[in-house]
Amino acid sequence: MDAIKQRRSVRDYTDKPISEEVLTALLEAGMCAPSAGNERPWHFVVITERTLLEGITEFHEYSKMLKQAPAAIIVCADMNRDKYPGVGYWVQDCAAATENILIAAQDLGLGACWLGMYPKNDRVEGLRRLLNIPEHIVPFSGIALGYPASAKSPGSRYDQTRVHRNGW
Repeated sequence: MDAIKQRRSVRDYTDKPISEEVLTALLEAGMCAPSAGNERPWHFVVITERTLLEGITEFHEYSKMLKQAPAAIIVCADMNRDKYPGVGYWVQDCAAATENILIAAQDLGLGACWLGMYPKNDRVEGLRRLLNIPEHIVPFSGIALGYPASAKSPGSRYDQTRVHRNGW
């Protein structure tokens, strides 16, 4: 619960690199996410090359933190694994994997920020071109990663006015 409650979007990072061990732990967390029919439609692109990180900023207007971030993970969906064509459960599956990575990043002392990619076509196509992603793979989200340059106060986000019981 601590990692969930303390997680915040972090956009300012130190230049400390992220170890392969930590990156693997994040990927493992992503792959532990639930998925419809145990489909697990995800693939993950780990980016540590500066030119690629900065390349994303050319077509994603809210990704400027990637100019400083030491790494990013792109969560993608493999449409060839879609057990339920036309239903779109893969969106929920990839969202769950993304959130697992964000929580794991917090738990491991990293800062992270979710970057929406799908369904913005310019972002999806920009990533396809930049990373040579095949047509049957859909880039769903990006996660900027790094060690936070400053602490963010967690604060409570619980809002009783958003809770309804046994109906609206």
